[in-house]
Amino acid sequence: MKTKHNKINRKQFLKNSILASAGILASSCSRDKQHNAPAIITKKRVRWRMVTTWPANFPVLGEGCNKLAEWVEEMSDGNFTIKVYGSGELAPPLETFDAVSDGSVEMGNGAAYYWGGKMPAAPIFCSIPFGMNAQQMNAWIYGGDGYQLWKDLYAPFDVIPFAGGNTGPQMGGWFNKKMNTVDDFKGLKMRMPGLGGKVIEKLGAAAVVSPGSEIYTNLERGVIDATEWVGPYHDYLMGFYKIAKYYYTPGWHEPGPVLENIINREAWENLPKTYQSILKAASARQNIWSLSVFEAKNNEYLNKIKNSPNVEILRFSQDILDALQKASNEVMEELCAQDTTTKKIYENYLDFKKRITQWNSYAI
Repeated sequence: MKTKHNKINRKQFLKNSILASAGILASSCSRDKQHNAPAIITKKRVRWRMVTTWPANFPVLGEGCNKLAEWVEEMSDGNFTIKVYGSGELAPPLETFDAVSDGSVEMGNGAAYYWGGKMPAAPIFCSIPFGMNAQQMNAWIYGGDGYQLWKDLYAPFDVIPFAGGNTGPQMGGWFNKKMNTVDDFKGLKMRMPGLGGKVIEKLGAAAVVSPGSEIYTNLERGVIDATEWVGPYHDYLMGFYKIAKYYYTPGWHEPGPVLENIINREAWENLPKTYQSILKAASARQNIWSLSVFEAKNNEYLNKIKNSPNVEILRFSQDILDALQKASNEVMEELCAQDTTTKKIYENYLDFKKRITQWNSYAI
């Protein structure tokens, strides 16, 4: 009986697939006959401004915003344009969310952990220490409950989020001293935003939040003793190998951080539906483009760093990683106890992570 049922399901599946393919073909033929129909339904001219947490034209991160603007203009036949401003040009980098929320600008780009002071749950939509990687985060956002939870979180601020990039797995950071034991975190001043910063504070370090444009100078002058940034490609371009000796792995704090495009709700609702679709498509393209470029470049630049005479690439000991994992669990438990929204989102995240990790154990 079970076999018969499976055969029926298979036949129905194949039948539905054939019908769907036929429908697509018919639709395509119909469109071919209507070749005179305009590609863009509306010709309304729209001019937006986009502020970012990154310096203007910053490799991958800033470039991705520029590409988004290019794609939107191209797909709208030049009728929808977005002017991209680097950090500090229209708004301070860490005030990007505020500028979008209050309608000063229509759009911004950054990382959700920068807004953790406004919403304790926000960093979950960027990355959780020892959490999901880039592929899994995309699965949660696009294929799970992640996106709806994200939209609901930002709604009271009149902000609509879209995934707009991912760095992929990161490195553990640059240090001016060897990290031999957990005690080496005591008194350490390290640039580390988001949940990772709360974790190292559990171990006695001082977490410093600063935009990318200030990190090199702060590390060089001793304002901070260590920093995390992204991975070999970016870290090499930032020049950290010139001023810090020890480069640690793995990037336990951000295994697959999502970058985001945020849009003012009123501006979005006033946007023609065609342009909304264009912006969604461009944002999704930016998301995969950013991850692809980082993945393609990181090994090349890791070799450059390996060949730098004054740099040692080291791995955190298992004792340190275990202590960081324990502290990470404590941080999340405390956040969930303090905020019911965080608890709801984190429980959904953990449930999805458990299920997708089980699948990955079979598939990878």
